[in-house]
Amino acid sequence: MPRLQGKVALVSGASRGIGKGIALRLAEEGADVVVNYRSHAAEAGQVAGAIAALGRQALVWQADVSDRAAVERMVAGAVAHFGALDIAVANAASQNVGSILETRWEDNLHTFEVSLFGVFHVCQLCAQQLVRQVQAGRPGGKLILISSIMGLTPYPGRAAYTTCKAAIIHLARTLALELAPYHINVNAISPGWIDTPGERDLLGDAAVDQGWKAIPWKRLGRPEEIGAAAAYLASGDADFVTGSNLVIDGGGEKPE
Repeated sequence: MPRLQGKVALVSGASRGIGKGIALRLAEEGADVVVNYRSHAAEAGQVAGAIAALGRQALVWQADVSDRAAVERMVAGAVAHFGALDIAVANAASQNVGSILETRWEDNLHTFEVSLFGVFHVCQLCAQQLVRQVQAGRPGGKLILISSIMGLTPYPGRAAYTTCKAAIIHLARTLALELAPYHINVNAISPGWIDTPGERDLLGDAAVDQGWKAIPWKRLGRPEEIGAAAAYLASGDADFVTGSNLVIDGGGEKPE
């Protein structure tokens, strides 16, 4: 039997990139999936179609995770549609690039609103739902927060984003302690350089295509590899794993 048979998962930012890789792998493992997106509606529909082709159900839901009321509606809608929620993956993120001396506050604020506050909204509102279910007799669920190696290593020109990703790791550890009495596992994943549409939009194809040179494993990571890690953390195989941060980076970047 698939490891996530009968489970319902919500993945924020699931229309492409790492979120897509996670949503598809959770479906492969047997979960029905809420496919959240903000602006890539066509891609979200394609992800839902791929999930349906795997024999699972998908609910496509547009919501900007920086809008707390929108996240509240999404969680309520997921439960109304599927009857419960078992797994939540806080993946949606945004970032701006530039020196702290030059970046506009508005751009930094947007990064904070999506990449940190949005993660907090998803985690808190989903955790509240999971606790209600535990109190009603359903087994505890799983929260997975997507951080980054940028939360562990300083990267010039990414002050807001690295701050968010570092905070996410500590948030996961804190929530793990708070939710342990309910047997709700909380863990983070810190991907290294993953070949995603977002990376190509931000840095350009040339930079991404040459990125493998900085990786000891001599290639960039793939979204489905982060999906495999999320499926493990969402499964019973990781029942005794909570408060951890799983780094998936091909050995890190080589020093210059």
